[in-house]
Amino acid sequence: MKILEDRQYSKDHEWILFSTSSARIGITDYAQDALGDVVFVQLPRIGDKFMAGSTCCEVESTKSVSDIYVPLAGVISTVNDKLSEQPGLLNTDPYGEGWIFELALDAAADDSDLLDSQKYQQLIEG
Repeated sequence: MKILEDRQYSKDHEWILFSTSSARIGITDYAQDALGDVVFVQLPRIGDKFMAGSTCCEVESTKSVSDIYVPLAGVISTVNDKLSEQPGLLNTDPYGEGWIFELALDAAADDSDLLDSQKYQQLIEG
């Protein structure tokens, strides 16, 4: 499984790539592999506000429907519209073109529950 060192990870198998006041979020290689072939992505709505751990959208695969969680408190600022036409990007490029949404972080967003790449590796091996 591919795990990138420049990101943080949630226990729900989302990756988080931070910029100045926002974070780009997608699902990990481990998650996309467990899902199987993704056939539909229900994107969150821009402007919706979420608490950390809330469900914000769904991914449908040939195996199941899975919830996607917001790992940090914030407001959806951007969504990856490419996924509406090409949901398989979650399988082929989960860390690149397959990102799902960007979050404008709340000032009090708490990242203490996030894992670095080594701890995430231990989680999926454990």
